[in-house]
Parts: sequence; structure tokens; C-alpha cells
Amino acid sequence: MNDMTPPNIPGAKTLPKDWETDQEVRWCPGCGDYAILKAVQRTMPEIGGRPENTVFVSGIGCSSRFPYYMETYGFHTIHGRAPAVATGVKLANPDLDVWIITGDGDGLSIGGNHTMHLIRRNLDCQVLLFNNEIYGLTKGQYSPTSRVGTRSPSTPFGSVDRPANPCAFALGAGGRFIARGIDVHKNLPTVLKAAHAHKGTGFVEIFQNCIVYNDDVFAPFTEKKNAGAAQMWVEHGKPLLFEGGSKGLALDHERLVLKVVDVAEGDWQAAGVIVHDQTNRGLAHMLVEMPFGAFPMALGVIFDDPAPTFESAVVTQNAEAAQGKKPDLQKLLSSGQTWQVEKEPRVE
Repeated sequence: MNDMTPPNIPGAKTLPKDWETDQEVRWCPGCGDYAILKAVQRTMPEIGGRPENTVFVSGIGCSSRFPYYMETYGFHTIHGRAPAVATGVKLANPDLDVWIITGDGDGLSIGGNHTMHLIRRNLDCQVLLFNNEIYGLTKGQYSPTSRVGTRSPSTPFGSVDRPANPCAFALGAGGRFIARGIDVHKNLPTVLKAAHAHKGTGFVEIFQNCIVYNDDVFAPFTEKKNAGAAQMWVEHGKPLLFEGGSKGLALDHERLVLKVVDVAEGDWQAAGVIVHDQTNRGLAHMLVEMPFGAFPMALGVIFDDPAPTFESAVVTQNAEAAQGKKPDLQKLLSSGQTWQVEKEPRVE
């Protein structure tokens, strides 16, 4: 980490440039990672972040170059193990602001086990999962989120593997904050700020375009011409509307599933459109599992229901266990069964 004065001065307001390093940003031209990096660097001053109090932890993959480009502390760890390292960082110093950068392969394949346990433990951190539905760094093999039929070097005839749904995975693991964003969308900083404000694991799936190996895979809902009909940005307490408010989501009471309804003259209540409740886990499951095409893509903060964090429980437990006790390392080392090894006389 470089010298961070003057923003290192306590209380000094930072600017986006204060979060930029002197390292050359090296992703493929047109990669969505550039937009995500800029969104994060714009977000940090707005949340009152401090470079000297912030840690970015990544695993392996294109996205995992991220810590080199953030003027903070950082760890570029090994494949899938960023959650384990981040957990150690947070337990060692709970006051640190910890961000985990991972991808669909790193976080859901080799790192799926670690991601699951991080989420269920509810460590206070932000997980940004860059989902491009492909392995980019290792040259285009299919990933856990690649769609059936995806042609790649490892599936030249088309993948027959059913893809994982990152947000459904996080909800199933007991996640307390689930959100979605798009790499180049203006709303991404808003989603990042909401994740940071959440006390606990903030899981954010970011649809990120891999221009080389999976270009425009998300175009049906990310392209500007498709956005109105294909994107639904949800907001707590607001009706679930899309396509300029002319369509919305209602509940099919017989089958207990969501359905798309037409909204006439803005009267969403008459159409039966439901209001988004970000504390409703059942609704969150339905939103993240809507089949795209028949339904829009749900974006924004889908679920937010805080619970006690893992590190706070550990700190409390340790404090209670140590109450009234004076640390004595020598006594600890000498406790229990001990023995002394003596040098035997040398036999000539």
C-alpha cells in the first residue's frame, strides 16, 4: 500500500482518486470489471470509508486482480479461499471494513463450500460476486453458472450441466442480505452502499460482461433497448413494476407463485401488484428464481433482514471466558502433563 497522506488524516474526506493505486489496470479492453472498479472507488467516499481501515480480499480469477487497484490493504489469496482469509482478518480486527471479491467460478465451484459457510455464519463483510457465466482467466471453460448449451473449450458440443443460481444459493445458505447489480449500470453504487450499510454478510451478484469469452450473454436484459421490459429494480415498500409501470408482479393465490400482470392507467393496486418487502425471505426466493424471459430480471436489494454477526458472537464469547482471569502464558504452557528431556551421557 502506498503513502496515503493526506486522506490518511483521521476525519479527512476522501475522493474517488484517493482509492486508486499506481498500478496499471490490466483487464481485457471492454471488460465489465473496469466499470465495477470505478463504481467501488466512487462508492467508498460516499460511505465514509477510510483506506487505512479497509481490506479487499480476493481469490483467483480475472476479478481477483481487484486488490491491486484499490488503495487499501488487500490479500490476493488462493482459489476459492478468500472467505476463509477474510474471516481470519475480521476476527483478528473486527473494526476493519472487509470486502470479498470473487467470481462465479472462484466463489461457487472450488470455493462454494467456503462461500456457504461464510454466509451462514453471517460475517460482517461485503461479498461482490462477479458473474460472467464463464471462466475467463483460464480461457473460456464453462463455469457453475454457465447455461445449458454453452459452447466452450471444455464443452465444445454445449454444456449439459444445470447452472447454479448465485442468489438462490446465498439465500439457501441462510444469507441475510441478497442483491443484484449490473457492471455498467448507474444503480450499482446504490446497491453497494446498501450492502455496506447492512450489518452482516452482504452478498451482491454483479452481472459482468466477459467481452472475450462470453460477450453479450446478458444483453437480453442489460442492453438499453431491452432494459425497460427486461429489468425490474426492486425497492422496499414500492410496488413491483417494470416496463415503465405498465406491467407488474402479482401473486397467483391458487398456485402461490408470481405472475406478470398488465397495469392500466397506473392503477397497480387494481391490477393486484404486490409491494416489495425486503424482509420477506419467501418473496426473495421467488424473485431470484423467476425464469428470465417470461419474467423480468429482478435487480437491486432483494432481501435485507439483519441478524447478529459471527465476529460479534466470537468477541463476546471470548470476553466472557476471560472475565476475571489474568493472562499467564507461562502457567498455560506449564499446565497439564509436562516432562523434561535430559541429555544422556555419551557412550564412547
